[in-house]
Amino acid sequence: MSSMTEVELVLYCIIALIILENLFEVYIALRQVKVFKTSNKVPEELKAHMSNETFHKARKYGLDREQFGICKCLFMDICVIPLELYFGLMAYMWQAALNWVNYFKLNADNEIIVSCFFVVLISLHGYLKDLPFKLYGTFVLEQKHGFNKQTARFFIWDQIKGLLVGNILTVLVSAAVVFIVQWGGEHFFIYLWVFAGVLSLILLTIYPIFIAPLFDKYTPLEEGELRKSIEGLAASLKFPLTKLYVVEGSKRSSHSNAYFYGLWNSKRIVLFDTLLLNKGKKDITDLKDEDKGKGCTNEEVLAVLGHELGHWKLGHVTKNIIIMQINLLLIFFNFNTLFKYAPFYEAVGFTPGVKPILVGLFVILSYVMAPYNALLGYAMTILSRRFEYQADEFAQKLGFSEKLCQALIKLNLDNLGFPIHDWLYSSWSHSHPTLLQRMHRLQELDEADKKKK
Repeated sequence: MSSMTEVELVLYCIIALIILENLFEVYIALRQVKVFKTSNKVPEELKAHMSNETFHKARKYGLDREQFGICKCLFMDICVIPLELYFGLMAYMWQAALNWVNYFKLNADNEIIVSCFFVVLISLHGYLKDLPFKLYGTFVLEQKHGFNKQTARFFIWDQIKGLLVGNILTVLVSAAVVFIVQWGGEHFFIYLWVFAGVLSLILLTIYPIFIAPLFDKYTPLEEGELRKSIEGLAASLKFPLTKLYVVEGSKRSSHSNAYFYGLWNSKRIVLFDTLLLNKGKKDITDLKDEDKGKGCTNEEVLAVLGHELGHWKLGHVTKNIIIMQINLLLIFFNFNTLFKYAPFYEAVGFTPGVKPILVGLFVILSYVMAPYNALLGYAMTILSRRFEYQADEFAQKLGFSEKLCQALIKLNLDNLGFPIHDWLYSSWSHSHPTLLQRMHRLQELDEADKKKK
């Protein structure tokens, strides 16, 4: 019996890592499924706000979503992806890209050109794989629980725009990455890091202004009490607010959100129309009955923004950017060290001597560094939860504790968020503390302030 070759060892190790990581994801998801199935009572803290009917609606919604996620993980991540690696799908895609380059009579020896065709083919393949799950998630699962607002026409047009914009950006970035690696010599990872840093800042600037409006309608928040209150809050915190928008997210979903974006002294705040009471409309005659009364009052919206502005005031955005840049430098350094190792390419189906740069980058980042990525993801989840508590405390110091609690409860109810979670599932999966954890923390802060007085 012949011993396992180095190439086979690399392939089986990669497949084993993928399967083990996703089996762990399934395990913690099954723990949460058990919680959904066994939790039958509204928590004491929410009995005044959450009816038994809403509680069981949220339980069923959470259960459906979790079971759907488990099925998708078992099929795609534990079955399909390992089979694609085993049978060398990436090598077939690279050959297909070469065929297209030859068909258009372009230079097949130019790796940048071949790479551009390759990433488009990989992108389309990934999109088609995910499409049935996307359709089910949108038009069956979300529709069943009353969240989907997309028509088939809106969905199709949205997908076309997403594919076009996504592929244009991917092709441009991929071409630049291959060029930098070829041109940069031994220390190309430094140039790649600088490029990634500059690119991320550019995208942070242009995405909300030029790309996001291709998918959703943004309109300035109309003059009135809410606008004056938000501008007053921003001014009191010296937040450089330049624009205040409402995004028509209700055409896509009834889930709510609010965020800010922009660099340095030009910040913009965006409110989802679903966040506002009755979608922010004074005349509610045209609203569907299911939408009437939903959303937050002006005071509650202000409390939510007090939390969001806390992230800015406490430097959370800057800290995350710094962490991301350090991580990118480490990733590119590892790529620089490992990308010439031939078994990585042969393990995914390439003939000896063929080592496409993008394939090496993808294999190393997605598979070889998978344990590191999982641990980093968990560390960032812990940090994110810490930041959320700090932003809540910031809002509490502004006097928004009661209204923020009310807003959190209301948003949880409107989004059918289930208030009970398995501890391991929550600590691994939730970037935000749970509703009850945040309520308890705000109450503790209020009680501590009372004792000081």
